[in-house]
Amino acid sequence: MKITIITVVYNGGDFLENCIRSVISQTYSNIEYIIIDGGSTDASLSIIEKYNDRISIVVSEPDLGIYDAMNKGIALAGGDVIGTLNSDDFFADDTVIAGVAAAFNDSGVDAAYGDLCYVSRQDPQRIIRNWVSKPYSRKAMAWGWMPAHPTFYVRSDVYRAHGNYDLKYKSAADYELMLRFLYLNKSKSVYLPRVLVMMRTGGISNSSVYNRLQAASYDLRAMRNNGIKWPWLKILFKPLRKINQFLN
Repeated sequence: MKITIITVVYNGGDFLENCIRSVISQTYSNIEYIIIDGGSTDASLSIIEKYNDRISIVVSEPDLGIYDAMNKGIALAGGDVIGTLNSDDFFADDTVIAGVAAAFNDSGVDAAYGDLCYVSRQDPQRIIRNWVSKPYSRKAMAWGWMPAHPTFYVRSDVYRAHGNYDLKYKSAADYELMLRFLYLNKSKSVYLPRVLVMMRTGGISNSSVYNRLQAASYDLRAMRNNGIKWPWLKILFKPLRKINQFLN
């Protein structure tokens, strides 16, 4: 089984090498690694060139943002399963993809996901938050629960059947995609109870109150368009689910 990992980067030279090394050090050998660069002007391209023999496909050109770049990677992907690893982030250990591959040995599984740790941007040994997930529940998703997107792996057939990231949802494009796959189209998923990804803090949607309110409006649209009833009520519960991330 070939697993495609897509890294999207734009002027991410500070942490890109750490990301690349965490991919190429995986014990699982059948990996297709795609890097989509948005036309970086920093050291990103020279870092990519350093590891060119371990990277399957590199594209460097302007794009319409992170989800447009991810869609470019999905269009190029030749793997049976597709996942992403952002340029600021890195795998928790070198057996992560082996564990993901094992989950997909069940032919009935369409998607797999696990846990995530938020770490300090400058000190990745310092854990800020723990996103501990759980097995999929349709009821929980209807009330704002979602898997950690950086840990989300999906069969390529699911993308072909149900589409890629929809750019009109802006920062909530990942949430909308998971709603569309899991809730609306009932793709079968499995939860891996282990940390898969270490994610540096500093996400766009949480960078200010204004951005958070904008993100909530896109979440609301995603809920409404994927069959969630009473989305105005349920949008209030979605951020409350993050509280336990600071308690674990």
